[in-house]
Amino acid sequence: MENIVENFVTKVLEQGPYQELDRQYLVNRIYALVGETDLQLEKHPSNFLEIHDALIEMAIQNKKIEDNPTEREILGADLMNFATPTPSQVNAKFWNLYQKSASAATTYFYQLSQHNDYIKTRAIAKNIEFPVETDYGNLEITINLSKPEKDPRAIALAQTQQSISYPQCQLCMENEGYEGHVGYPARANHRIVRLLLDGETWGFQYSPYAYFAEHCIFISETHRPMHIDRSTFQNLVALTKLFPEYFVGSNADLPIVGGSMLSHDHYQGGKHNFPMAMAKVETTFKLSDYPDVQAGIVKWPMSVIRLASEDEGELVNAATHILDTWRKYRDPDRQIQCETEGIKHHTITPIVRKRAGQFEMDLVLRDNQTSKQYPDGIFHPHADVQHIKKENIGLIEVMGRAILPARLKTELQEVQRYLLAQPNQMKAYHKNWADEVQQRHTITDTNVQEILNQEVGHVFLRVLEDAGVFKRTSDGQTGFLKFIKAINR
Repeated sequence: MENIVENFVTKVLEQGPYQELDRQYLVNRIYALVGETDLQLEKHPSNFLEIHDALIEMAIQNKKIEDNPTEREILGADLMNFATPTPSQVNAKFWNLYQKSASAATTYFYQLSQHNDYIKTRAIAKNIEFPVETDYGNLEITINLSKPEKDPRAIALAQTQQSISYPQCQLCMENEGYEGHVGYPARANHRIVRLLLDGETWGFQYSPYAYFAEHCIFISETHRPMHIDRSTFQNLVALTKLFPEYFVGSNADLPIVGGSMLSHDHYQGGKHNFPMAMAKVETTFKLSDYPDVQAGIVKWPMSVIRLASEDEGELVNAATHILDTWRKYRDPDRQIQCETEGIKHHTITPIVRKRAGQFEMDLVLRDNQTSKQYPDGIFHPHADVQHIKKENIGLIEVMGRAILPARLKTELQEVQRYLLAQPNQMKAYHKNWADEVQQRHTITDTNVQEILNQEVGHVFLRVLEDAGVFKRTSDGQTGFLKFIKAINR
């Protein structure tokens, strides 16, 4: 009968960083983790991840770990650490390959991060995804099913543990090789490529639960809050020069309009052509102080200025000027206030890419004001669309890719049953929307899924329109042009 541990070690040796002489050492180290009584299986798995899963079951059988998500994850990362080169080895190989091409280096690192299960490819494959055609192009709708749900036992155990402040957050470089604990992810198989941006050390890693192809994260070595300023624009351009096949962008730096992690300075990038990148400029304008920079308003539900230039310095200067102008801009007629009671409200979500030999930068205007009518945010998804999307609209969604909550998988099935007049347990907060959908369509068993997909997509379009500062109305666009004039004063 085949031995699972021996099979796993054979796979590890095929990948490196170990050699055949290390076989017995590896066998013994893995026995120490999973126990020495082999699983009795009629057919042993041959796939690397399936062997990894079998070893976890073996550890549970041998009472090396408890059968809960936290201990499974920690052991899984410890096992995959054997198949992962050390940080110094990863960095050396990455930058050696980079001498050949940026693509060769990123392909190596991306494939390593998939193979060692740092990128959760099997979980990501569970996500639901479909396109929805709109006047702005095809929006991308995803229902995120990849992140594991919190285990009630782990939640209960976490309440009994002492507060731990190391690592300071899940983006800190201290996570590289970190064992993990209840409520905090295992990172034994995590690797970070180091690089310099404007004299500072930054890290380059991939996202464990990637939302698109080669979804990567660039992290500051220093644990400091997110900020948008000249250095942000300079860094985004520099990263696009380093990795010309990737777009690179930053979440905004204010609550409500920022991402979910404002405490650590970071950017995101990857190899994906987002709907916003494919949207056209519908109105061009001149920047009087920056004649070498092309500028225009993008046809998009949010308020987007696109800059393009071969001169990276002038591009950064123009973007900084627009940001400075926006931070001080007021238009009370359209509920646009840069500051109230000392609280600043204006910032930008910037995105940079290389296109046709030029640097192209999209600047998405953001405003995080609240009001009695819109306590969650004037330029945030309003109450009538929050049954689909309530969370902040961050970088990825700004660009036209919806990251919708996992609850919608089952909730939308109940909406389907409601639309078909079948027994259902539809949530009450979907009823108004479902009734409107029913009025707009003749719904049958064969078309209900497609109709609901399209309707979800159009709710997401409304979400983006809500988040747009200058609305896609005659008055809103008049206001946008008024701001453009302010830039040129």
